[in-house]
Amino acid sequence: MPITSPGNDDDTGENHQPTLRKNTAEPVEQTLKQNKLIEGRLKAQYAGDPSMRISHECLCQWIYAKPQRALDLRQYLARGRKRRTRKKGRKAKGPRIPMRVPIADRPEAVGSRKGFGHFESDTVVGAAPSRRCMNTQVERRSRRLFARLVDDKSASATARAEYEIFKDIPPAARVDRTWDNGTEASLHMLVDEALGMLTYFADPYSSWQRGSNENRNGGIRRYLPKGTSFEDLTQDELDAIVGEINDTPMKLLGYKTPNEVWDEEIAKLQSKAASPNTSVALTN
Repeated sequence: MPITSPGNDDDTGENHQPTLRKNTAEPVEQTLKQNKLIEGRLKAQYAGDPSMRISHECLCQWIYAKPQRALDLRQYLARGRKRRTRKKGRKAKGPRIPMRVPIADRPEAVGSRKGFGHFESDTVVGAAPSRRCMNTQVERRSRRLFARLVDDKSASATARAEYEIFKDIPPAARVDRTWDNGTEASLHMLVDEALGMLTYFADPYSSWQRGSNENRNGGIRRYLPKGTSFEDLTQDELDAIVGEINDTPMKLLGYKTPNEVWDEEIAKLQSKAASPNTSVALTN
């Protein structure tokens, strides 16, 4: 942009000072006016760190959120509106998940199942009127299933269940997880921060991107068909079901059981940790 205003032919530095101060004294303000660049800059600068991601849409939502209005950052957006307007023709969308990292940003090694410690996540819902459901996690390489009963499908209850499942798993064996786009995962960042994990989100209407979890959930349904209430189900009873599933041989595992493959992978991590040339954390 030109430094001098239209019609000003005086190019002395003195006359430029107010404009220079305006354009240089507050770099944060100028950055907010180009908030789309923040998204791209973070992706370029931290290409190998998916946790360093934020979309320009997320920035706008944060700036317009009520708790942030005291900071008065809205004036520094490109249009500086007091209220956010919706583009013509843009359809209203459902609730958004904060700090959502799409599956497209997930490392290719996760998709190939060559790596270990990558999970798929979901919620299995029981019959109404009970609100009880279960949080399920499946490790992609071993297909080992973990499940925990949850009082309801709220984000807070889900986050607590995830923490209880993952906290006793060695850190090197719980690298990340991939969710669908259900709002119960909207507090995923709390679990990530507490346990040092990452969360990715599948594309909408793409359950095949979490096929292992869908398959294991189907195994649970053989014991607890749809329409079954979980109101009287105990965690011990659920653990017994999960144990039988994990002790069943699978053709795609070379007729090994998920538990056997899981134990083999844990042993490999322990072996690496014992080597002086590696540093794999196996305890919290």
